[in-house]
Amino acid sequence: MTTMNVQDRPEAFGVFKPVGHVIVSFPPDADMTAAADALEQSGFSADQVLRYTPQQMKQQAEIDIAKATPLASLGQELNLVKAHLELAEQGHSFLVVHAPKDEDARRVASVALRFNAARAQQYGRFVIEELIEPGDGSKQVAESPDRGLDAQTRSGVEGELNPR
Repeated sequence: MTTMNVQDRPEAFGVFKPVGHVIVSFPPDADMTAAADALEQSGFSADQVLRYTPQQMKQQAEIDIAKATPLASLGQELNLVKAHLELAEQGHSFLVVHAPKDEDARRVASVALRFNAARAQQYGRFVIEELIEPGDGSKQVAESPDRGLDAQTRSGVEGELNPR
């Protein structure tokens, strides 16, 4: 089992990419601590569930953006880091859960939904999958390094999901 701690920085092309983990973001009014406890009650060990404050994720994202190589723009890794930065600036806290199997990731997503998480992404070696569908169910538009992620909000901005 490969677990990590908050100081670990598994990365690809200079940006945070914790393969075999799910990153879950919680708006300020959601109970991330209760979600972490529920994950532990559902079989995840305490060392598989890392907690990031908004400040810790903001700092990590700023480092990633500064260190990103041009190759980070080929996939969505850099766009996800930018989205995490925006969410952290809005006060979102994060859980990074070691979930190497699809059934583990589904358990994380189930708990995340119960505790009002805004986002959950499963990081695979080649694909990063959204586990909680954002937005209003409208069709997703093409994403690119220039356009960034499609937040599936009317404005296309993450902040519209949880206005301050």
